[in-house]
Amino acid sequence: MYLASLFVETQKYHTKVSDSLIYDHSICLERLKTSQTNCGDPQHIFMPPFPQATPFISRRTSRFGPPNHVLTVQRPFSLSHGTTTLGFIFQGGVIAAADTRASAGGLVACPAVHKITPIHSHLVVTSSGSGADCMLWERILIREIRLYELRHKRRLSIRASAKLLSCMLHPFKGTDVCVALTLGPRVIYVCSDGARLQGDIISVGSGSPYAYGVLDGGLSWSLSKEEAISLAREAVFRATHRDAYSGNNVDLFHIDAQGWIQRPREDLKEEYYRD
Repeated sequence: MYLASLFVETQKYHTKVSDSLIYDHSICLERLKTSQTNCGDPQHIFMPPFPQATPFISRRTSRFGPPNHVLTVQRPFSLSHGTTTLGFIFQGGVIAAADTRASAGGLVACPAVHKITPIHSHLVVTSSGSGADCMLWERILIREIRLYELRHKRRLSIRASAKLLSCMLHPFKGTDVCVALTLGPRVIYVCSDGARLQGDIISVGSGSPYAYGVLDGGLSWSLSKEEAISLAREAVFRATHRDAYSGNNVDLFHIDAQGWIQRPREDLKEEYYRD
């Protein structure tokens, strides 16, 4: 997703010092186009005004080489990322759980992010993927649901919320948008390509294979509330124990007919020593 403002100098040439320092902006000016702001439709996201945005943005024209010399700019770290989020249904409602580590390659960017976001009184979303994309689409979903309530004087259903998000994400299929959201109290998975799946148990992220192993072995419909919370905590802990992209703390939400309840954040080191 391209959410940057591009400022191009009006001066086309720098002809001082020597011919080797001539810097021609015409190459950039030919490839950039002027776009109007998206104030009229805030939901509309402008794509880059030139083809093959990723290789173009990662390259720049060097001021210290011959004209048209291109220097590749290396990123300080890879853009790979991971997480562990999960949600499942039992007789007492839905449990949503997630770790709190934000990673970028081998870098722990933040140890205490919030990957579970309350959308309204009966709906929470767990997010996995690019942090910026997930936060943007969560805000868009919150706005659209609130507008629906104001217009129709009733709350949008969980299935309708998932369908709305899927329809909004589908036009960005094949782009660099990276979003994977799980909505509760019905456990519905929505991906950035527009896919929408519903199930009794869903886990998303690089740690999900380890979480599934714990959930498949211990989940049953007849679990009590405390047993379900303990199972979710155990699943996230086992995933973070093996997955380098997940870790630090665990956030837990319980959603029932009365709404969602957030459990206190727990440090996974305590779970490790308890084990």
